Amino acid sequence: MVDSAFPQGNDRNATMDCCDEPSDRRTRLGSEARLSTFLTIAVGDNDGRVAYWSRAARELLGHVPEEIIGRPLADLLSPDGRRLRHRDGHLLDVRLRMVPLLDTQQGAACLVAALPDEQAEEPEGETPTDITLIEWAFQQHPRVLAIYDLDARAVRANEAAALVAGFPDHRIRGRRATEFLHGAAFAEVERRILHVGKTGLPEYTEHVVALPQESRAHAWAVDIFPLKDADGRVHAVCLAAEDYSAQYNNRQRLALVTEARTRIGMTLDLEGTAQELADIVVPRFADFIGIDLHDVVLHGDLPPQGHTADSAKLRRAAQRCSRPLPSGAVLDPDEVHTPPPSSPLARCLAGGTAELRLLTDPDVIRWLKEDPVHAPHADTFGAHSLMALPIMAHGVVLGTALLLRYATSPEPFGPEDLIITEDLVARAAVCLDNARRFTHERGIALAFQRSLLSPRPTVHPTVETAARYAPARGGAGAGGDWFDVIPLPGARVGLVVGDVVGHGIGASATMGRLRMAVRTLADIDLSPDELLTHLDDIVTHSASTENEGFDIPGDIGATCLYAVYNPVSRTCALARAGHPAPILVGPNGTTQVVDLPAGPPLGLGSLPFEALELPIPEGAVLALFTDGLYANRDQDIDKGILALRQALVRPAPSLSALCDSVLDTLRPSPATDDFALLLMRAKGLGQESLASWELPSDPAIVAEARRRTRDRLTEWGLEDAAFITELVVSELVTNAIRHATGPIRLRLIRDQTLTCEVSDGSTISPHLRRARLTDEGGRGLLLVAQLSERWGTRYTSAGKTIWAEHLIHPDSTT
Repeated sequence: MVDSAFPQGNDRNATMDCCDEPSDRRTRLGSEARLSTFLTIAVGDNDGRVAYWSRAARELLGHVPEEIIGRPLADLLSPDGRRLRHRDGHLLDVRLRMVPLLDTQQGAACLVAALPDEQAEEPEGETPTDITLIEWAFQQHPRVLAIYDLDARAVRANEAAALVAGFPDHRIRGRRATEFLHGAAFAEVERRILHVGKTGLPEYTEHVVALPQESRAHAWAVDIFPLKDADGRVHAVCLAAEDYSAQYNNRQRLALVTEARTRIGMTLDLEGTAQELADIVVPRFADFIGIDLHDVVLHGDLPPQGHTADSAKLRRAAQRCSRPLPSGAVLDPDEVHTPPPSSPLARCLAGGTAELRLLTDPDVIRWLKEDPVHAPHADTFGAHSLMALPIMAHGVVLGTALLLRYATSPEPFGPEDLIITEDLVARAAVCLDNARRFTHERGIALAFQRSLLSPRPTVHPTVETAARYAPARGGAGAGGDWFDVIPLPGARVGLVVGDVVGHGIGASATMGRLRMAVRTLADIDLSPDELLTHLDDIVTHSASTENEGFDIPGDIGATCLYAVYNPVSRTCALARAGHPAPILVGPNGTTQVVDLPAGPPLGLGSLPFEALELPIPEGAVLALFTDGLYANRDQDIDKGILALRQALVRPAPSLSALCDSVLDTLRPSPATDDFALLLMRAKGLGQESLASWELPSDPAIVAEARRRTRDRLTEWGLEDAAFITELVVSELVTNAIRHATGPIRLRLIRDQTLTCEVSDGSTISPHLRRARLTDEGGRGLLLVAQLSERWGTRYTSAGKTIWAEHLIHPDSTT
């Protein structure tokens, strides 16, 4: 260190004497007026005045001690404080160096030395000394270099440091950085200087800060290290700082792109994906972004071929602003708009490239005058630059992105910003197209599934029903949950709820197959346990014959619950295949989970299914549902069932309103699985709509049965149906007497249809056949089939029931 060449004792004269030069040296200095080595010329006191004048100073500058001692030191300096002035007024090719004398007696006095000018030519034939080269290296180093004492006061700074700080070297010396540079970053650097001086350990830090003469912040890499002597004692601290803004900006852009790759496209939602792009860009890259997509894209379709920009219908998919937007600048997502032909957005829609423009461009000014959608941004916040980019995937323009910078961002968009934005938008375009494809396929699956479900509540005279189905949100989409209400003969009604494994079109197709199979099996009037047994066989056989060697089909492991409500007996027969048990809500508001044997899921084919007959009081509500309604990852199943029971007893004006109340209470958000809910309120069938007689097994009773039937129909006001009903009763009772055993029972049921039932103790099934001309019988069932809307056989534990029904006039049932 050069400062060590000067003694640090208290004897000021000794200090000056050591700097005196021989006479030949003084002669050369006086004649050439420049130096090739250091020369002490003066000592300044703590008031900035000359306190001592050496012979070398007198020979170099021409002043005698009597006329210079006591005068301000500034009288010897040039206006910039970096050169010495001769007595005759001309500046010498030497520079100043001021070394503070920081001992207790000298106070703030300083030692002034003359240095050779680095631009002055060396004396011919002489080689620069090592000290001169070191000085040149210090001053000319492109990095900021500064030396601080152990109290963090500046001792020396090179030209780069003086340029950055905005102050000359002599104004920096003896001062702390925080005395002329304000801010948390400079306070942190000063703290580190003190720490390095105390510990002797180097430190490294980075700061993004704007210096006083800068309009924008720069990134600085700062090394702080101790200056030690041979014994390891710390005498000073050196600071080396480098502006690495270019590398920092590149690193930030790379981090932005990396973050975009991990954040954009995390969902398959179009608006969500667009908002992810907006959240990354604003506020650290732009002050505003508006993302507009074609209206058809938001519905999962591609823009039609041959469309033009002036016919485009755009919707705002996402927007974000670094400042609160004025009311006129908030675009309603439901509002369709078309950019003016003069706008860069219109050119992007027409297949153009991205544009980087200033808002002072005449074309941009003309566009904003014609565009009430985007003009408020420029008018309110003083936007000065913009970028307009097409959102293009696989050669198709899905929409546009508009980015603005306001007056709060002094730097306008540049070419590098356009490159990085194109990369971000290209990434988002692929994700938006994936979301569009998912929306399209999900729409197909939902439409397919809804076409298989009951389009409206089934109207039945003995029950009130209400149902809801909701698909999963996010990536799961449509699933295989389903429900159905099936009218059965004898005023009965079949209720079914099922759940197919998986999601998507495949699950919907499997659900459709199972629904049709259940309807077919219900049409032959099977009991719930028999129906599930046949359904299980269908699933098992289809899996073994059609899917051999392939993945397990979705109907393997599907669950199903089937129930038949009989309004005459006010009972409900139920059976389930691995499905959640239903909940019965009594008329008094009590709830119970029906203790119904579970049975195995469909397709496993190992255990039989068991049925349960449950009394249903009039006014009670039976709830059938799938597990997606109450089960989620964050809640115990028992707690979910309890919450469902509590939701079912809440007052509601109608069964449909109760469905909505249950969904609002229980449905998780976001729903990770689809679910179905089916509610049934029992009404029962009054005795005034029933007629029943026990008949002996005697052919003579047929006439009596016809008479009783006619009398009851007359009592019900159904005289028009008496003739046909008498013929049906006659044939069915006659067949029972001839071919069956046990007691015979005739029953008439009046609801929307008139049903005639004849029960006996035989399990032999009658079948319809075409009688030959020579046959004496075989025409009875054919006659019944011709006279009735439909007919069939229902087996019971005591035998069978043959039934036939036909329509009656709607007014007749009132």
